[in-house]
Amino acid sequence: MNMKKLISTIFIATFLAGIMLTSCQSTSAKLENSNEKLQDSKEDVAQAQEELNEAKRDSIREYQQFKKEYEVKMTAQRKSIADFKARIAHDKKENREKYEKELLKLEQKNTDMQKELDDYKADGKDKWENFKIKFSNEIDEIGKSLNTLKINKV
Repeated sequence: MNMKKLISTIFIATFLAGIMLTSCQSTSAKLENSNEKLQDSKEDVAQAQEELNEAKRDSIREYQQFKKEYEVKMTAQRKSIADFKARIAHDKKENREKYEKELLKLEQKNTDMQKELDDYKADGKDKWENFKIKFSNEIDEIGKSLNTLKINKV
């Protein structure tokens, strides 16, 4: 009977040792797997951060290009307004006043648009796209109004 107890005890001890080794290996395998996942996640975050930085740089370049293009247009409009003022300087007072009043409105609108462009703050791609469309349309309207005045003058 003593022998049976000894064999049973050895068997149980061996069985428990096996379970502990298996669970230890499983835990270390889980730890290694978790470390690999953590490293993969860190790499994904780094890649996402780089993509975000690149998108920001692209957005800044796009804004700067847009701003430069429209500053050229607004400068041309200011020059055109000044040239038109010079042309009407010797007109009859009532005609000159009528044109000067309209030119003043266009100058103010041009100035307001310059301020709007300078003050624009990035606020998402959709808002940027809407801003570009609205801004372009308003600048085009100033140009059309100026051309209409010139045509009416002739």
